[in-house]
Amino acid sequence: MSTHVLDPRPTLPNALVGLVAFGAAAAAAAVTGGLAAASAAEQYAALQQPTWAPPAWLFGPVWTVLYLAIAVSGWLVWRRAGWSGATVALSLFAAQLVLNALWTPLFFGAGLFGLAFAEIVVLWLAIVATIVAFARHSRPAAALLLPYLAWVTFASALNLAIWLLN
Repeated sequence: MSTHVLDPRPTLPNALVGLVAFGAAAAAAAVTGGLAAASAAEQYAALQQPTWAPPAWLFGPVWTVLYLAIAVSGWLVWRRAGWSGATVALSLFAAQLVLNALWTPLFFGAGLFGLAFAEIVVLWLAIVATIVAFARHSRPAAALLLPYLAWVTFASALNLAIWLLN
């Protein structure tokens, strides 16, 4: 007597809808941050900055690539394990996206550099937890988050330096 186990992975049409949904979630995080800091480039240029601070124009292209990788990463885990098979991993994914969206309003919108630094440290920890959880389901998905972790590490150092200088 054989037991039949349902495959949690979505069908191809559902997988494509899922990819769009993960892209929309990443885009929502990006737009939320962007709306809170419409004049972020001007504000960034007006701040006292460390000599190693990148130019304001670099942030848009970097974040565009990172948000694409974040979306694909979440989609890969969902596609491999489904919602029920990766509840913890996908919950961590959602949490880090929310934390990501909150940083820009704190830093640029409210000018709360110290609180923004504390928040980005929590974001960093959430990204690490997401990578660890994703690795259990998909090593490529976990690897796609490594550049994001590297950038947030750099952004954390920059946030701290700006807080101390301003």
